[in-house]
Amino acid sequence: MSQRPIQGPTPRGLHLDAILNPNTTPSEPTKDRAANSEIALNWLHTARFLTTAPQLNNLPAMDVPEIAFVGRSNAGKSTSINTLTQTRRMAFASKTPGRTQSINLFALGHHGETDAVLADLPGYGYAAVPKEAKLRWQRVMANYLMTRPNLRAVVMLCDPRRGLTELDEILLDVIRPRVTAGLDFLVLLTKADKLTRVEANKAMSIAKLQTAGGSLKLFSALKRQGVDEVADLLHQWAHDPQWQGNGQTSREPEDFGDQSLGDAPDAVA
Repeated sequence: MSQRPIQGPTPRGLHLDAILNPNTTPSEPTKDRAANSEIALNWLHTARFLTTAPQLNNLPAMDVPEIAFVGRSNAGKSTSINTLTQTRRMAFASKTPGRTQSINLFALGHHGETDAVLADLPGYGYAAVPKEAKLRWQRVMANYLMTRPNLRAVVMLCDPRRGLTELDEILLDVIRPRVTAGLDFLVLLTKADKLTRVEANKAMSIAKLQTAGGSLKLFSALKRQGVDEVADLLHQWAHDPQWQGNGQTSREPEDFGDQSLGDAPDAVA
C-alpha cells in the first residue's frame, strides 16, 4: 500500500521535512529568512521622530534613502507603521481622519546614526476635509513624490475592501515616471485579517490589474501577516549597495509654488 501524500498547508514556520523528520534542524534558507527578518525588525525598532514639515520647503535635505508611506485616510497607515517599528504611537492616528496635514519624518539607524528615513505623508480623500485643504495637500504630495531627491521607495496602503480609489490611481500616475526610472513601489493591502481566502485572492487580482502588475502584499497588523516580509523589504531597500540616488536634483522653493495656499506648477495641478 502506497503512502498517501500529505496535502494542504503546513503550520506556519514548519516545513514538510520537519514534520516527517522531527529530529532534523530547519533548512538553511528557513534559518536565513528568520535571521534576516530579525535583523530588519531590530533595525525598524530604532525608529525615532526626526521632524515634521507643514510645507515642502520645511523638509530637511537628506542624503540617506527615504521610504514614503502614503494612503487614504482610514487605510491603516499609522497602524502599519507602528506595527513595523514595534511602537504604539510612532505614527499618530488622529481621531478625526484627514486632520493630520504635515509630512512626518522618522530616522532609522543603530547607535543614533541615521542610515534611512521613513516619511509618513498625510492621509488623503477624507470627505470632511475642506476642498481647498484637499487640493493643497494633493499638490504638496504630488510635488514631494515627483521631486524629493533622496526618495528611495513608496509604500501605498490600501483597504482591500474598498479597492484602489480614483485618488490612489492619480497618485500612481504621479509616481509612474519615477517607478519607470527605478523608484521601488509596493502596495500593501491592509486589514487582511478581515478577508476570507477567496476575498483576499480576489482583492490581490484586482489590485494587480489596477497597478499594472506592481508589487503587492497582504498585510495585517492584528495577525502580523506580512510583517516580516515587509520589514525585510524595507531593510533591503535602505541598504542596497547599488543604490546611488534616483537622478533627481533639488529644486528651488519657488519651483513648488506657494504650498501654503495650494498653488503648484501646472504639471501637477
